[in-house]
Amino acid sequence: MSSSQPSVSIVVPVRNEADNIAPLIEEITAALDGRWAYEIIYVNDGSTDATGERLASIMAQRDNLRQLRHAKSGGQSAAVRSGVRAARGAIVATLDGDGQNNPAFLPDLIAAVEQGANVGLAAGQRVGRKDTGFKKFQSRIANGVRGSILNDGTRDTGCGLKAFRREVFLMMPYFDGLHRFLPALVRREGFDIAYVDVIDRPRRSGVSNYGFFDRLWIGIMDLAGVWWLIRRKKPTPEVTEVKA
Repeated sequence: MSSSQPSVSIVVPVRNEADNIAPLIEEITAALDGRWAYEIIYVNDGSTDATGERLASIMAQRDNLRQLRHAKSGGQSAAVRSGVRAARGAIVATLDGDGQNNPAFLPDLIAAVEQGANVGLAAGQRVGRKDTGFKKFQSRIANGVRGSILNDGTRDTGCGLKAFRREVFLMMPYFDGLHRFLPALVRREGFDIAYVDVIDRPRRSGVSNYGFFDRLWIGIMDLAGVWWLIRRKKPTPEVTEVKA
């Protein structure tokens, strides 16, 4: 693979997903090879299994694969942020590392950002979810409350499949749980949101490491904070430089 400057960076946060590493990378490359110059950034969020070793083995064969490692787990939002900050592409796409997000939808998400003049974020919206009934119930409640308060027009902010302009993401105030409020915060900065329906599928192996307690009862303070940020936003001044 070429190590030339990528136009797209794929960021994958993982914690203890050793058995899912190789199959997902194969799917990412099948979806993107020949379409964009891209890099894949795995953020190893304090894994205690063989995740790091599996990545290192594949990195020896692919020079567009990078691994960032957190000394201890910082959570999904921290992992995504680390990946975006290290990204070299102007467009960043994210997906979960457990295999539930199908990389076949990455081109549609990336193209939606690339072709939309004012699109700051393309958000995957899951159909046919494969989670447990309880987890789907949690998400419905959390998404319903969030949508009624923030009016962000998004039915599913928990989907890991997203694409956005790197510069737009870096405008966002960072906090734990940021990835669940991206649509509202991107709108706050004056950008449009594109939506892409994606098909959910069961995780390949292992157990969920993120998300179970990142629901309504922990997100209430974050929800209040994001509501406050939106209320306090003033129009961004139009800036021109005055030449001598």
